[in-house]
Amino acid sequence: MPDARKYFELPSPFAMKRGGALTGAHVAYETWGELSPRRDNAILIFTGLSPDAHAASSEADPSPGWWERMLGPGKPIDTERWFVICVNALGSDKGSSGPASINPATGEPYRLDFPKLTLEDVANAGHALVSEGLGIERLACLIGCSMGGMSALAYMLAHPGQVRAHISVDTAPQAQPFAIAIRSLQREAIRLDPNWNDGHYSRECYPTNGMSMARKLGVITYRSAMEWNGRFARIRLDPDQREEQPFGVEFQVESYLEAHAQRFIHQFDPNCYLYLSRASDWFDVAEYGNGSVHEGLKRICIEQALVIGVTTDILFPLEQQEQIAHGLKAAGAKVEFVALDSPQGHDAFLVDIEHYGPAIGGFLERLPKPD
Repeated sequence: MPDARKYFELPSPFAMKRGGALTGAHVAYETWGELSPRRDNAILIFTGLSPDAHAASSEADPSPGWWERMLGPGKPIDTERWFVICVNALGSDKGSSGPASINPATGEPYRLDFPKLTLEDVANAGHALVSEGLGIERLACLIGCSMGGMSALAYMLAHPGQVRAHISVDTAPQAQPFAIAIRSLQREAIRLDPNWNDGHYSRECYPTNGMSMARKLGVITYRSAMEWNGRFARIRLDPDQREEQPFGVEFQVESYLEAHAQRFIHQFDPNCYLYLSRASDWFDVAEYGNGSVHEGLKRICIEQALVIGVTTDILFPLEQQEQIAHGLKAAGAKVEFVALDSPQGHDAFLVDIEHYGPAIGGFLERLPKPD
């Protein structure tokens, strides 16, 4: 199977924000387009929790990527103009080092011996790739989606002056109690599965039920009540499709969640899920502003920004996108704020390209041409 994935070996030891360091660690990434001779046309994309670095198809890997309709020649993120990099988050299991990786000190998977992970660590790993791996001193634009948007904010706070423009997509400067509560329940579902076994599970003895419940909880929050009503209403399954046991699956929406969970269960490592989920809860721009999110955002030094949110997002609500826009504007950036009415909720940026595409493509088109 073709694979466009590349790897960058992180500086060793790679220090982690909350203590400890990684030796022999790496991040996975993919690229599209051509880097200009002056290395001034680069765009870096930080993803949400579960996607890998394969954001779009390429000659090396023609399979569709998770942002296929957004990225490519002539698309909103036009690879005929931009050199685009998508990095898989440190801590993930999609090619980058994480809890599922082999600990060189023991020859066994890290599991819970992996150091405490923060989104600042994710950001610093991405920065090391850009600056040391690719020799890019300053990004033309930094794009962050969902959890990746928080990683992008961490990147700009830790490395001032090394990003010209920023596109913030459905993210937050800090996790609100509702988001923390949902992710806490997801983590609890995994940890309470007997097969999790304090992180020492195997393919044969795997926390299937915990991962299934965690994914279902996530999917419920990724879409809006409006879409659930529109797609499923109260439609019941045909009698021959229903489960016979007491309280079994009866409605179409239940069947949809079950199918979605089953597809995901073995596609993401449970320990990696736990680490990235907790890292999302820990991130807080207020730490950089003496307890104030606004003051923390004012420390970000960029020229232009596009902040996009959707009115139906319950996980990263629109007021948090407004908070980011106000903070970046107060820092001196020229900020465009776009509030979309998409019924798809938090997942809108993945599926509602008809609305997100023109906003992102238009912003990038208006950026100054690289010298």
